[in-house]
Formats: sequence, structure tokens, C-alpha cells
Amino acid sequence: MRRLYLNSANGFLAACLVAALAASCSAQNITVPISAVAGEPASIAITGSGKATLYILGPGISTKQEVNLGEDLKLRGDALRNAGDYHIIACSDSCHSATFYVSAAKPASLTFLVHPSRVPVAQQDAVSGVAFPFDQFHNLVFTPQTINFQLSAGNASLLNRSVNTQAGVAWFRTSSGKSAGALQVVASLNDFNARRVVQQVASDPCNLRITGQRNAQGILVQTEPVHDCSGNPVPDGTIVSFTATAASGKSTVDAPIKKGVARAQMAASGSAVISGASGVVMGNEVRVGGQP
Repeated sequence: MRRLYLNSANGFLAACLVAALAASCSAQNITVPISAVAGEPASIAITGSGKATLYILGPGISTKQEVNLGEDLKLRGDALRNAGDYHIIACSDSCHSATFYVSAAKPASLTFLVHPSRVPVAQQDAVSGVAFPFDQFHNLVFTPQTINFQLSAGNASLLNRSVNTQAGVAWFRTSSGKSAGALQVVASLNDFNARRVVQQVASDPCNLRITGQRNAQGILVQTEPVHDCSGNPVPDGTIVSFTATAASGKSTVDAPIKKGVARAQMAASGSAVISGASGVVMGNEVRVGGQP
């Protein structure tokens, strides 16, 4: 957004700007650049003769100087480092004003943000990223730029997409891969690139299978190795709930997965039906007979 930046500490400059903008005289006596680029020199011309006081107001700049009318005034590149609107006010017998815009220079760096840092596998529209091109003076580049996004996991390419920036930003959204591990995410613009890593983890358990057998303490139940629907081992610490339903009532034991398997010892003297669940995933049921 173009904004008018005033030096609040200098009330005279602000008053002069208001007076110039409200004056009946036009700005036709001041010639400003049709296009200017941040960091590059520019020139302005003010018709007339004699001397005048010149004010330059812009993003991060507020200057006052005496100039000779009828001569071109050279503006140094370091005075135009910030992109945005610049206001020229020339005051002699009366004040005249003109405005010109300084655009960002060519891209010199790329800022890249990716969300999230950790994501379950096989999730729709789960990974997103935005990229912002900046010039060497840290101005956001609004002219359209083509940014290439690449996502890969191991040797598999998951995404290769070129996106044009709109209002200085390019973005993507895509699904996570099917294998747990590091997901490499790269944004490239010309010779610049930014790399981020998203950790893909196993999703919810799938096809949960349990077994049970009676022992001296009751019933020992355990899962088969627990995987998600893509075949990735579910991380240790994931909770599996075992429920035993017998004539004496119902009891539940929560057990964490260790080395891919969850185990629990349940106290049930008679015959019982054992079921297992993890999150929203239900496993099979097994029937274990009572003590002889």
C-alpha cells in the first residue's frame, strides 16, 4: 500500500505539504520521473528562475534544501532506497508540488514460510507455503515474478509447480506424502532458493489386530505390529485401549505402543470378549475362555 510518510517532528514540513496540496496553483512546473527504481539515481526539473526551497518527503526520508530554479536536480540513489510515494514541494513566491512513485529493484532474496513443521502422511491439503521476493533494500517486489515450488521425499517428487506472484506473494497448498520421514520443500526464484523441511509422521493406526490368551494373572492381550493405512509404523507412545467384557462387568486398560506393539495384562477370571481401539480406529474382537 502506498503511504505518505511525514516527519512528525518537523511541523513546518507537514504544514508546507498541506498548504502545497491545497494551493490553487498546479504542479505543472515540476517535472518528476515517470518511473523510478529503488537505489537508482533520478532527476527532477523545476521551471522558473531564481532560488526556491525544495522539500522531499518519502518513506523514511524528509529533506529540505535550497535549489536554483530552471536547473535539473539530481537525486542520489541512496536517497531513493525505499519504495513508495515521494512528494516534491518547491516554494518561492508560492508553493508547487508533485508526486512520483519509486518501485522496488530486482529481486535479491526470497523469504519462504512453510506450515506445518510436522504432518501426518496422506493428508489432503495438509502442507502449505508462501514466498515473498525482496530487493537488496528489503522492499517487497510487486512486479510479477515466477517462483518454482518443489517437494520431494527421498527420491520421489511430490510436487513441481511454478507460480506467479500476485501483490508480491506466491503460495501453494498440497497433500502430504505417503511415507514417514523428511519432506524437502524448496522455493526457487532465478538464482535464489530457500529450503525448508517438514517431518512426515505416521497417520492414525489402520487395520488394528489383537490377540489374547489366558495366563496365571488373567488375560494377556497384545496387538500385532501397528501400522497406518500407508504401511508406516505408528510411533511408540501411541495409546491402544483394550476393553474386556465379561459376566462380572467391563474393564478397560490403556497401553502405549512400545517397539510397534501394545500389550496389557487384564484381570478377568471368567470368559471374556476383548476388543482394541486406538483413536477412532476399532480393532477386532477376540473371545477368551474362562479358567477350567
